[in-house]
Amino acid sequence: MTLAISVFYCPGAAAQQDVNYSIHANIIYHFTKYIDWPEDRKSGNFIIGVIGDTPLFEELQASLANKKAGYQSIVIRKFSASAASYNCHILFISDEESRSLKKILAAIKGMPVLLVSETERFAQKGACINFAIVHEKLKLEINKNNIEQRDLSIASELLSLGILVK
Repeated sequence: MTLAISVFYCPGAAAQQDVNYSIHANIIYHFTKYIDWPEDRKSGNFIIGVIGDTPLFEELQASLANKKAGYQSIVIRKFSASAASYNCHILFISDEESRSLKKILAAIKGMPVLLVSETERFAQKGACINFAIVHEKLKLEINKNNIEQRDLSIASELLSLGILVK
């Protein structure tokens, strides 16, 4: 299965209300195939967390309801930006909660959590992967260092599709 991310045409997608969250949900699902978590995180449910009121939460629930990450059932959970901890595999921060990034980073420090965002330059500020619109196309900004610091590994196929940032 190939992951064609960089070819999505999103006219006017810079505006929050124009974002096609079904595409985001599909890409997030594919992260489960191209990111490797430590062995102790490969049992129980695979949890995708969402922070903030965003249509992505409902889109993830609808599109991933019966899907699995390996042998793990996928569960979608909503978290508060002020939560003390985030027990999940993937954590998405909506643009509206971007001001909480430092607190969220502190709460997941040292945890194998793939932090995904949609706010400009967040991959340089601590997120692992950031959705960005470049020349009206959806691109992924990928910070390999942030991914590796979380004890995660990323497949070269996914790296080759993104814009590497530091």
